[in-house]
Amino acid sequence: MDSNTELIDLRSDTVTRPDSPMVEAMCSAPLGDDVFGDDPTVSELEELPAELFGKEAAVFVPSGTMGNSIAVGVHCTPGDEVIFEALCHTYNFECGGAARLWGVQAVSIAGDRGRIPLERISASIRADDVHMPRTRLVILEQTSNIAGGCILPFDYIESVSSLCQEKGLAFHIDGARIFNASAGSGIEVARYAACSDTVMFCLSKGLGAPAGSVLVGSAETVAEARRLRKLLGGGLRQAGVLAACGLYALNHNVERLIDDHRRAGELAGRLEELDIEELQVSSPDTNMVYLAWEGEDPGRYADFSQALRADGLMVVAIPNRGIRIVFHKDVSEEAAQQAGEILTRLLRELFLE
Repeated sequence: MDSNTELIDLRSDTVTRPDSPMVEAMCSAPLGDDVFGDDPTVSELEELPAELFGKEAAVFVPSGTMGNSIAVGVHCTPGDEVIFEALCHTYNFECGGAARLWGVQAVSIAGDRGRIPLERISASIRADDVHMPRTRLVILEQTSNIAGGCILPFDYIESVSSLCQEKGLAFHIDGARIFNASAGSGIEVARYAACSDTVMFCLSKGLGAPAGSVLVGSAETVAEARRLRKLLGGGLRQAGVLAACGLYALNHNVERLIDDHRRAGELAGRLEELDIEELQVSSPDTNMVYLAWEGEDPGRYADFSQALRADGLMVVAIPNRGIRIVFHKDVSEEAAQQAGEILTRLLRELFLE
């Protein structure tokens, strides 16, 4: 690769950078002290998602990990048990925060494309027995990242919701990419949110803000969430500089998500046409493409990602899972085509030559 050539970054939709209109919104935002409740831009940001999701209230948090952690904290007490889908972000990639911060016990259940069979959820709910922890919460991820960016079907979400209501459990959706789910399914985020007690969504992924997430729920739940946000060090002062980016993202960057989905689908189709028997190419629901192949070398995905980077393309190698490719707003049509050319060439070299 020419040293002057800019790398095409498809590692994640978190790598996006604020564009000029977003920066302008940031610079012109009216500010106050949000810990005192005085930042008008943060207040506006919290009002908009509450309306979009059909919930009573919302709270702005610095990150999705903090939003998910707060959800565990508001729904559980130490010694309680939480049911996670085995691949979900909250269970795998949040530093064991549920146990470390809130003293809860995890039950992880292997799912299919992010979905835990209902009978397995039901079988994992503890009996009302003095010897046992209390099952309090079910957490699912929409979309399911490690499962391939796939969309959990709405009727499945409804079924989980009904089961949780029947058993007296809380239901939290890690909706980091729930707007991708909505764009791909045509189902409004409010319909997903109506099935759950709380939803967290990220502003800093496909929506393109530099930081921040929002947790929505009932007024009582969000009031407690604000207290836990402060406990975790998430009380920001003139946070309107970030909230302005979130507002801009919600008002301007939601409808364009379908472009990312289209590019992922086009790339998957192009790689399928290589007709490489050993290569598994995911069928994208949203903005992600996963590649995998069998092999004895545990470093095969890392080696391939390094070869791609040397040719100008950045992706993520996930041990024992494959290569993850994520499209986002900073990827132009030209860059998407170039990425396809690089992948095609190196996959041919790996498997066909």
